[in-house]
Amino acid sequence: MSSSDNSTALAENKVLILYILNQIPNGFSESGLYKIISSINNVNYFYFKEVLTDLLDSKLVGIFTKDEEEESVLRITSEGTNALNLTIDVLPGILKLKADNVFKKEFSSIANETSIIAEFIPRSENDYIIKCKIIEKNETIFEVRTFAGSRDRAKRIVDNWNNNASKIYPKILNILLEDSNLNQN
Repeated sequence: MSSSDNSTALAENKVLILYILNQIPNGFSESGLYKIISSINNVNYFYFKEVLTDLLDSKLVGIFTKDEEEESVLRITSEGTNALNLTIDVLPGILKLKADNVFKKEFSSIANETSIIAEFIPRSENDYIIKCKIIEKNETIFEVRTFAGSRDRAKRIVDNWNNNASKIYPKILNILLEDSNLNQN
């Protein structure tokens, strides 16, 4: 692929992300946006992340926190809307049509599905924050945060949550609902 082909693909993907975000006024999670973009244009996660970082750095897309929850969403900014209006012609008609079709199909399935989400964020070499969530119809119905003292432990917790959340979540709820006297030895 030549340098001009790379530049064209980069521009198309930036405009595609702006185009999709422009259709979602309340914003969208990064994983939901990736699912839609990869369905439309078959991009890998690392390339998607690079394009998204460019859009965030140039303030065309912003990260916002919903009022009631600490859930972060991506939204197009007013600068992004202006940029989209100026560059919409960069998006080929066939890609725009595919985006419209995939968006309708994927958005409804993403909005209705239950999502199991787990991630770990390094604070230092031996200090990781782990977030495990269950999201149903774009609402966080369960979230737990904890710490791990190594990358290996953090990864094990995330993998365990991703593979077993349907078993772990009811157990945690049962423990929280137990009516036992916790002050006894």
